[in-house]
Amino acid sequence: MKLPFLSHRWIFLVCCILIVCCKKNSSPINDSHIPPSKNDSCTATIADAESIEIFPSDNSWNQNISSQPVDPNSDNIIANFSSSSLKADFGSGLWDNSPIGIPFVVVCGNQTKTSVTFRANDYDGNYGDESDAGPYVIPFNAPIEGNGSGDSHVIAVDKDNDILYELYNASVNGNHWEASSGAIFNLKSDALRTDGWTSADAAGLPIFPGLVRYEEVLKGTIDHAIRFTLSSSNVKPAYISPATHKVNSSGGTYSLPFGAKIRLKNDFDISSYSTRLQVILIAMKKYGLILADIGSNMYFSGAPDERWDNDELHQLGNIKASAFEVVKMN
Repeated sequence: MKLPFLSHRWIFLVCCILIVCCKKNSSPINDSHIPPSKNDSCTATIADAESIEIFPSDNSWNQNISSQPVDPNSDNIIANFSSSSLKADFGSGLWDNSPIGIPFVVVCGNQTKTSVTFRANDYDGNYGDESDAGPYVIPFNAPIEGNGSGDSHVIAVDKDNDILYELYNASVNGNHWEASSGAIFNLKSDALRTDGWTSADAAGLPIFPGLVRYEEVLKGTIDHAIRFTLSSSNVKPAYISPATHKVNSSGGTYSLPFGAKIRLKNDFDISSYSTRLQVILIAMKKYGLILADIGSNMYFSGAPDERWDNDELHQLGNIKASAFEVVKMN
């Protein structure tokens, strides 16, 4: 049967469409819009930090100081703040609408690098001349301490390359980070910062290695010194290794320089404390506390985590500074 003329026109149009589609599909594929395969992607969690070697075993952060001699001026130094209570400056929930503690994020080796602009603002000055230029492997959604209020530390750990990135007084501005200072640490190395340089911490120290993390308490061992602060009147305007920077503090002869360590006395009885708190207290006896910044007396640092029991952490307030001693300073 002969087809009507109209049907022939439709057949011609269909053929043209098929030809165009075939040509379109034969063009190169733009794979920038294709989601990466599992082999090309990487996920990282906070728990991954526990699989990272944080500095070599001989590093100052990892030294067992339980048997090192007591500093000759220990009693005089501790006497200046002996009534101050130990305070866990971290926990669960919110304080002033912000997570309690110094947060960090773990990233993969393929994390996009970004530039950092060092600047001053109404909180602090510009220490770009004492900062590492970068780029920094810090995602734009990384948590900011205090949600951008106060010290506003930002910390990222590259779990694949063992590199630590830290910023102080940081904020995101469009397609880059801004900060007052920043530092990059190779976690496989004992190298210190340039003498006289600050970091994201006043003492020129890394922050992340000194944080108490819930995951390490959960596994039952803290194997590093713990970051802590003292008021300006108890901090000497000086530093000792591994610190590299001092501030214009008001401490006199019987005060501590940045980088100094104190430890919980060996005979202090911790048996009445919970298992989790004992993990922290054992570390304070074995690895001690390292002075890293100006702040409240005997405040020690940790990362926020919803699994912390704040009431339990508050029990550490029963321990006074008088239960500590200064490790001999060289």
